[in-house]
Amino acid sequence: MLNAPPPRAAARQRGFLPPNAVRAFAFWVITLCVLVSVVASIMAIWQFAQDGVLWRTIGTCAVIAFGSMVFAVVNMSFGASESGH
Repeated sequence: MLNAPPPRAAARQRGFLPPNAVRAFAFWVITLCVLVSVVASIMAIWQFAQDGVLWRTIGTCAVIAFGSMVFAVVNMSFGASESGH
């Protein structure tokens, strides 16, 4: 153990923007999209909204949620790690 290398500092997760902030943002956007879709679905079930409104709302929320998720993944794919590697 005398010649053992010194322990390396754990490299932080890489990302162009702070990964924790991006993940938190994506989580809240996706959560909001799910809630909006549920409310629109309930309104359509009780006939407070038309079917066309329901599908446009769900489609819009799905696209926004998917875009947020892809953005979080792409952010973690680019950028240098804290250790410089």
